[in-house]
Amino acid sequence: MEAFENARLDAYFARINAQFRPSEPPASLLITHLLPERPSFVRAVAAASQLRAVLPKPKSIDAAAQRAVEKVSPCAALSRELFTDPDTAVDFLESRAAGESLVLLDVGGYFAPSLDAICDRFSGRILGVVEDTENGHRRYADIEKLPCPVVSVARSPLKDPEDFLVGQSVVFSTEALMRARGDILHGRPALVLGFGKLGSSIARLLHAKGIQVTVYDIDPVRRTQALSQGFTVARDRDAALHGAGLVLCATGAVSLRSEDFSALRNGAYVATVTSSEDELDLDGLPDVYTRTPSGDHVTRYQTTGHYFYLLNGGNAVNFLHGASVGPFIFLVQAEILASIRILAQGALASGIHEVTPTDRAAIASTWLSYFNR
Repeated sequence: MEAFENARLDAYFARINAQFRPSEPPASLLITHLLPERPSFVRAVAAASQLRAVLPKPKSIDAAAQRAVEKVSPCAALSRELFTDPDTAVDFLESRAAGESLVLLDVGGYFAPSLDAICDRFSGRILGVVEDTENGHRRYADIEKLPCPVVSVARSPLKDPEDFLVGQSVVFSTEALMRARGDILHGRPALVLGFGKLGSSIARLLHAKGIQVTVYDIDPVRRTQALSQGFTVARDRDAALHGAGLVLCATGAVSLRSEDFSALRNGAYVATVTSSEDELDLDGLPDVYTRTPSGDHVTRYQTTGHYFYLLNGGNAVNFLHGASVGPFIFLVQAEILASIRILAQGALASGIHEVTPTDRAAIASTWLSYFNR
């Protein structure tokens, strides 16, 4: 980013914090993608709270961004295992924020597996969780009785622009990787698994490019929506898998299980919109498949009489090209800052909550004054 762009972004977040900074800032832990624009957001979180650690998502770390962030807060290595085991999770929180009132800022439901233990055994007070993604939202919603409030921005209308543009960036990166191998999208029927905000964005762009697109979603309502928008909707998922030359996984809930891979058409490409462990059951793939690099970020899986290509190891392909969604990402980041204030007030009951429409309107108005000039 140019210097003036960084200055404008810092000014935007300063304005947001002037509206939403808590009167008594709590401690916080922040999980985030460390993309090139992210240091400004981290500085804003540090201004709105006592930021005790940043845990970068391991597959989306920009080295320069991490160096900038480390001037603001210590960074710690993030893994699913860190917060899967309750003892490990509680020990980590104690090492960073013992005895403090703490807000957990999440991307993908990392704290969900041990949230009960964290709330029960942490020496301080867990004020709540802020969750950014649909996958994470589902993980917290699946907890039978949440032990603390969770403010989810995953389904906010302010996130719609980001989700739409992420879908576009997934198509861009998928096509770029294929072209690097001498392949193109055209002539390959595409199957989009999942017709949520990302999947529908992907399907629309592929259709606009002249690609034959078939959609499948386990939700019959979404299938009717896809049909109404002119897409072919698969009646038989297995047959659709077998016929597709490109499979884009956008469910966030294991799009392809181990037995599905053998149904893929020979030479099919597989790409995902999120982490491989969320979208693909690669661990269950039979050992008879060998894995061979086949160009940058492309792996050829092969067994006797069958092969397919997996892009970026099954992880979100768009992060290979920066995953940029322009300034629209700053809408959701502002909503996360507003969520910190909501939790710092300590008045929410346990359960899933959203930022109020009034606060969202204030954020959108501020954003427009900075980025619609």
